Amino acid sequence: MDIDALRSFIAYVDTGSFTRAAKQTFRSQSAISMQMKKLEDDTGQPLFTKEGRNVALTERGQELVSYARRILSLHDEALSHFKHTAHHRPLVLGCPDDYAESILPEVTTLIREQLPNQAFKIVCDCSTQLRLMLDQGKIDLAILTRAPDAEEGYLLKHDRGVWVCGEAIDVIHQIPLPLILYEPDCKFHSSAIDGLEKLERPYTLVASSSSATAIKSLLRRGIGVSAMAVSSVPEGFNIVQEPHWPALPAVDIVLSVAPVPHPAFGVHLAAKISHRFQQQA
Repeated sequence: MDIDALRSFIAYVDTGSFTRAAKQTFRSQSAISMQMKKLEDDTGQPLFTKEGRNVALTERGQELVSYARRILSLHDEALSHFKHTAHHRPLVLGCPDDYAESILPEVTTLIREQLPNQAFKIVCDCSTQLRLMLDQGKIDLAILTRAPDAEEGYLLKHDRGVWVCGEAIDVIHQIPLPLILYEPDCKFHSSAIDGLEKLERPYTLVASSSSATAIKSLLRRGIGVSAMAVSSVPEGFNIVQEPHWPALPAVDIVLSVAPVPHPAFGVHLAAKISHRFQQQA
């Protein structure tokens, strides 16, 4: 089977979209369709089925996912083995700002164990923007937050959302409740507001920001409360344990690799780092 076609296939599986798969692999959607037809011809099996307006994997298509990941992993590992002495451009790693202190250092350490001479460039932005950068080929890999039922990336950690405030715990009793949240494209932003509205609890959105540093500085001054992943809660802050507050969703933190990988970093390394990270957690 064609390696590029398998990359496009996995790009569709990870993103759930032929449009994003086309962007990530720098192909037209018609070219992606031809690749998928070729895979169906090679396997002799239907890999996709129509569900209304949507396209889903057949049972055979789901079986191919595992084989495709292993084939790509071995392919990239072989290339990396023979090219490991070459001088490569910096590896561009994307990370949401709220994971810059907790997840990023450990991931970077694990990558350096595998690629001790590789230079890095770190780009901090929200998961939504980092996905766009992956699509555009601007970054090589990214630490992302995904829904627990998604297929995207290689798992680093299961996490959950919590309500957080600074040392001034009295702020949680203010009416209306002052909120300091990440931008609206953050999963916890919408969940926090929807949950409070369903409970008919008054609130006011004091500030929203993509900067974890800004949010934590405001929380530290007792200006409001926030909603974030446990991994993002810094030392000295309080996790609110009130039983009648809205529940926040579970999330997965994953490492996602661009479909056209960096010469030194293929999916085999992403799988290895995923395994090592979970072992050390």
